[in-house]
Formats: sequence, C-alpha cells, structure tokens
Amino acid sequence: MLKIDNLHARVENEDILKGLNLTVNPGEVHAIMGPNGSGKSTLGHVLAGRPGYSVSAGSVQFLGEDLLAMDTEERAQLGLFLAFQYPVEIPGVSNMEFLKAAVDAVRERRGEEAIGSVDFLKLAREACKSVDLDQSFLKRGVNEGFSGGEKKRNELLQMMLLQPKLCIMDETDSGLDIDALQVVSRGINEMRDAGRAFILVTHYQRLLNFVEPDHVHVLAGGRIVRSGDKSLALELEERGYAWLEDAA
Repeated sequence: MLKIDNLHARVENEDILKGLNLTVNPGEVHAIMGPNGSGKSTLGHVLAGRPGYSVSAGSVQFLGEDLLAMDTEERAQLGLFLAFQYPVEIPGVSNMEFLKAAVDAVRERRGEEAIGSVDFLKLAREACKSVDLDQSFLKRGVNEGFSGGEKKRNELLQMMLLQPKLCIMDETDSGLDIDALQVVSRGINEMRDAGRAFILVTHYQRLLNFVEPDHVHVLAGGRIVRSGDKSLALELEERGYAWLEDAA
C-alpha cells in the first residue's frame, strides 16, 4: 500500500528526514515511536502534503501511484487521512457541512454519486455514537470550543465517515485521559480490516495497550533505526531512547 524509499525532507531550511525507509501493507498497523525532534510528525506532514515541507530526495508510492506528485486534496481523495496532533478550529464552518463536503469529494474521486443529505445525517449520527460525541457537535463549527478529547474524537468521526485506505494518527493519544483514550482506541480497532492500514505516531506505549501493532519502529535522527514487534515498545517504555543514540 505504501512504500517509502530513502526519503529526505526539510522544513525551514532544516533537514529533518534523512533517508527514511518504510513499507506498509494492507491490513497492517505500524507504530512509530522516538524522541522529540526525531521527525515523527514531519513524516505525517510530508505524506499528507502540508505546505512548507520540501522533499529533497527519495520517493513515496501509495496504492501504486507517486504520492509526492499529488496535491494535498488528491492524496486525501485517493484515501490518505492524517489525524493531527493539534486539530485546528474552523469557525463559521459547521461540522456537518465540512464532513459532507469531504465525503462527497472522496466519493466523486471513486466515481460514486454524492450521498443524499438525509442518508448522510443518519451515517453521521451513528458515527457520533461510536465515538461518544453528542450529536449537537454536528451543528457546531469544526473543533470550535471543543476540548482536547472532543477534538480527537471529532477527527475519529471524520475518519469513520471518509473510510480512508491509510490512516496516519499523529500522537492521537496526546493529552487524552484514560476514558478518551479507550474511546479513540476502540474506534481505531473497529476500523481495522484487511484493506486498511494504520500508522500510529506516539511517544508512549500506553496507546499500544489498546491498539496492538503489527510492527513497531523507532525513528531517530531522521530515519528508522530499529524495528520489531510490540515487545519493542515495552522495551522502550522501560529503557527510554538513549540506548539507541549510537544507532541514529
């Protein structure tokens, strides 16, 4: 599904990714861990096509297509979803309007007709129940006045409605209490299937107590320096990252 080969990227004239390689197959969950400043969030931003990030070398193939040649909206329409560490507020745009416009754009890319408003409202209400978000949030501005946990659940709501092929979760567990973490984890687990993959960017092992990864990678110095199974996350929790500095 995703093949990253020797990826080098920079932001504000600073090299962040320095030869990153990663292959993600359909149905897999990959956890990416690492110290602050290692490039974890940069990887998500580069894959999503966020402005300000430039790729100086390497390639990224997504579903057999050149991801780096696409505009941001084309990547999303093809099936890439990025859940932000700090979701932004969009005052004046209701959640419902935002969600339907996004879903219709994805359906158009797939050659499908736009979904009717009544049917979409039904789907949105069912998704709200799944993420423990009151239906009144559909009428509010996107993330406007939402708490940290509500913003993360709202992004999970977006993900459920868009049904992307590749879900990149950038520290979705950041700032969540245990109840909110369980809700978000349950939503991720409900969406796991043979045709969808996840990249979970996280500092801590606790998310992986609820969402069991197939692969765990350590990102340090702009590249992946160690990979393993879920036991690697437990080792990092116990030993930290200092022992991997030589590898970076």
